[in-house]
Amino acid sequence: MVRQCFPEVRLIAAERNLGFSAASNIGIRQGEAPFVLCLNPDTRVTEGALDQLLELMTTRPEIGMCGCRLELEDGTLDHAAKRSFPTPLSSLGHFSGLGRRRRSGRLAAYRAPWLTRGPVDAVNGAFMLCRRSALDQVGLFDEGFWMYMEDLDLCYRFAQAGWITWYEPTVKVIHVKAGTSGPLRSPRLNYAFHYGMFRFYRKHYAPDRKGLTNAVVYCGIAVKLAASLLRNSAVRAGRRMCATRSP
Repeated sequence: MVRQCFPEVRLIAAERNLGFSAASNIGIRQGEAPFVLCLNPDTRVTEGALDQLLELMTTRPEIGMCGCRLELEDGTLDHAAKRSFPTPLSSLGHFSGLGRRRRSGRLAAYRAPWLTRGPVDAVNGAFMLCRRSALDQVGLFDEGFWMYMEDLDLCYRFAQAGWITWYEPTVKVIHVKAGTSGPLRSPRLNYAFHYGMFRFYRKHYAPDRKGLTNAVVYCGIAVKLAASLLRNSAVRAGRRMCATRSP
C-alpha cells in the first residue's frame, strides 16, 4: 500500500519484526533533516499539529524533544502522554490503580497530574518530535529495549544531558491505544513490557540503591509479570469458551 499510494516515501521493509527501538533507529539514521518524528502506526496526526510543534522547537533551541496531547478515540486524555520518571512508589500507585484515582501525591506522580503545559520528565513514544542535534549528542534508542520503556529511557538520557522535554497540550494527536498490540498483550509483548521495566531500573536506578531495595524491585516486577501472564491466559480461555458456546 505504501509503495503504491505513496511512491515518494522511502520505504524500508524489514524481513522480521525488529522491535520499536531498532526499527526507529534505522529510519533515524537514513534521514538528515534537523528534526525527527517518531510516530506509532496506531495514531492519527491532526491538521497543523506538526507545523505548530516545529515552530515551537525552532524558536526554543533548548527543547530537545516535544510531545503533545494524545487523545483516545473517545476524546479522553491518554495519561501516558506526559509522565514523571518512575519511582517504586509512583509505579505501585500506577499499576495498582490507586494513583489513577488521585489528582496529586506520590502515588499519582507517574502521570504528572500537576503539569498542564511545559517541561516534563517524559513524553510518549507514540509521538515524539526530536531535535537531531540532541539525538546526535545523546544517542538513539537503546536497542536493548525491544518494545516498551525505550521512550522513557531516551527521555531520561535527554534530561541527563541537559535537554528539555516539552509537553504541548494545544496540539492534539489521536492515539488508538493498543491499536498495534491488541487489547491483550501476547506473552512475548508482556515479557517485553516487564523486561523494559527491569532494564530501565537496572540501567538508571540500581547502581545508586542498596542491594535489598533492588532485590525487592526485581521481585515485584517478576510477580507482576507472572500475574499479568496468568490473567491474560485466563481471559483468553474464557473468551474461547464463550465462542464455542455461542450458536
